Amino acid sequence: MKVTPLAIPDVLLVEPTVFADTRGFFLESYHRERFAALGIDCDFPQDNHSRSTRGTLRGLHFQTAPGQAKLVRAVRGRIWDVAVDIRPESPSFGRWVAAELDEDNKRMLFVPVGFAHGFVVLSETADVLYKCSHVYVAETEAGIRWDDPDVGVAWPLDGLQPLLSQRDQDAPLLRERFPEAF
Repeated sequence: MKVTPLAIPDVLLVEPTVFADTRGFFLESYHRERFAALGIDCDFPQDNHSRSTRGTLRGLHFQTAPGQAKLVRAVRGRIWDVAVDIRPESPSFGRWVAAELDEDNKRMLFVPVGFAHGFVVLSETADVLYKCSHVYVAETEAGIRWDDPDVGVAWPLDGLQPLLSQRDQDAPLLRERFPEAF
């Protein structure tokens, strides 16, 4: 397994070791001790699975305290996965990084606590599995706008209008969510 820090080094791109032959492939998608040795040292008590169609944009979501880290992978289709630093004290506050995840490259993105997360579906359909470091608690659910001009995520929409939930359409801007950081 290979782990590569992205431009914001707390966000990690994970490339599992894949054993392939004429029968198909095998990979270890998570191993607590091996991941901890590579810098992903958290437990994941909840797994989520979403299925979305081309142009669906989910995000940018996060959980307030105690927060929630995620280990994200596309098991079917292709997504462009984004992490935005929302730690007001961080030198990279408001910056974002992204990685393409798909069923062929089998890469995963580790999004630590203190980051908003979202993705857009690039294939006809995508199934996304993600592990969460804390169970979902509705009262801690939060988000920022996917098209926030202060963040400036360059979503690869190729002229498409994204399919958004009402919650994502109504999410506040980063400066509204964290006015103390501006």
